[in-house]
Amino acid sequence: MSAGLCGAAVAAALVTSAEARTDGIAGSAAGSAELAGSADSSGAATGAKLGWKLTDTGTDARFRGLAAVSRKTAWVAGSKGTVLRTGDGGRSWRNVSPPGAAELEFRDVEAFDGRRAVVLAIGEGEASRVLRTYDGGATWSESFRNTDPKAFYDCITFFDGRHGLAMSDPVDGKYRILSTGDSGKSWKVLPSAGMPAAQPGEAGFAASGQCLVSSGARDVWLATGGAATARVLHSKDRGLTWTATESSIPAGDPARGVFGLAFRDRHHGIAVGGDYRAGQASPKAAAITGDAGRSWQQAKTPPPAYRSGVAWLPHSRNAALAVGPEGTDLTTDGGRSWRTIDAGSYDTVDCTRDFGCWASGEKGRVARLGG
Repeated sequence: MSAGLCGAAVAAALVTSAEARTDGIAGSAAGSAELAGSADSSGAATGAKLGWKLTDTGTDARFRGLAAVSRKTAWVAGSKGTVLRTGDGGRSWRNVSPPGAAELEFRDVEAFDGRRAVVLAIGEGEASRVLRTYDGGATWSESFRNTDPKAFYDCITFFDGRHGLAMSDPVDGKYRILSTGDSGKSWKVLPSAGMPAAQPGEAGFAASGQCLVSSGARDVWLATGGAATARVLHSKDRGLTWTATESSIPAGDPARGVFGLAFRDRHHGIAVGGDYRAGQASPKAAAITGDAGRSWQQAKTPPPAYRSGVAWLPHSRNAALAVGPEGTDLTTDGGRSWRTIDAGSYDTVDCTRDFGCWASGEKGRVARLGG
């Protein structure tokens, strides 16, 4: 498939899979699930197949952190302090884990290219840390270590190559925000005056690296759950002031809420979530906004189960993928309706402008969408 394949053609190819046979993928070795017939730039079907192509990562770590740089280059970060990098489309993976990090739980990674990346380790107190590399993972430096026992950092996002934020679960009744202006080299806690009060029991979910996402130079959104209602908080000034809006995704339990967000621009976004416990129903697992998160509408036909990650297909106004432990879903109408196209287990998904769509999850699973 050429890098110039337009989003409309990709969406047309993917939606074909709703009528075709879909297969789950077992194990962490190389394999594929055929999602659809491919298409050329005019949208005409070709003989090629478009699907998740599992890659052999050589590890059983669970990768909830994923940063897609291009169709060739991606980073994943996960359990047991594991960080991997590929520069050849997943044919091979280099273990670039930070030395001495085996006890850390990486849940998010943000990469600027094949050499520069920032990873977030989660946990109470000093377990929450930020590490960075500027040489492809050959060396790492720790740029932040949390010293507040009440803080627990969940997600990280960057607006550009220098400015980024990280978020912690509420401390003294408000979400705590870290800010960097030097590509993650140093961090400072932002004032909490502009942050609305958290609900009792409310928190973020470190499930896919998508509980804090940004679009453009200044807009950022924070996803919540675990309280009476699941909310999405929005800031238009890089985290200084926030507004909170109730989503239509059910909460009311520590295991329920909004787990992942994706915005294709500063106005149009998708929220996914549900109840992460196996066997529990998630009847309203997706919602959409067209006004930067000031209001959210329930998906007419949501995914059939809990979903933790979501990504817009590149160059498309209406097509997106949502992933979770029980499968992958496709929307071609901006998130109003979803259809399951694959039964394989993934925790997160990320796409780049050259159609470098990647997904990762349990048991070392990392796959690339390709033909």
